[in-house]
Amino acid sequence: MSQEIPELNVVGLTSVLERFTRMFIRLPSVQRLSFTTLSVLHTLEGRGPMRLTDLTASEQVTQSAVTQIVTKLEREGLVRREPDPSDGRAVLVHVTAAGAAVVLGRRADRIAHLAELTDQLSPAEREAVAAALPALTRLVELDRERSGEDGGGRAHRGT
Repeated sequence: MSQEIPELNVVGLTSVLERFTRMFIRLPSVQRLSFTTLSVLHTLEGRGPMRLTDLTASEQVTQSAVTQIVTKLEREGLVRREPDPSDGRAVLVHVTAAGAAVVLGRRADRIAHLAELTDQLSPAEREAVAAALPALTRLVELDRERSGEDGGGRAHRGT
């Protein structure tokens, strides 16, 4: 007896992912940095040093906005600029240990919050979420391949 595979409701998936992302990016609720500023830190921590032009493309904001954000983060000791060894006219923006600590602290807060929420799920719901992880991971991989992101350096789309 063959079990029929349910049709994927892409509209429903989109709606749930939008609401989940909205909840997730706002964790923890107490922040001293803007979402775009935090996104720049997360991008640098996850992808490594980047040129300002690549950050502009990744974060989907203007060059001026990225320059202002990087300047603010640099003043706060969360990033540093260094000459690009492949092009002496350009600089690479690096996350500092303090900047990485901000990202890791936010991640720890998110994990704690999601652990509290997932503890409230039924065993079947927890199993369904666990079963969905490989497919969601694959969607991220497909998007990275499509957008030309190499996973460890430059990208053309934001996270």
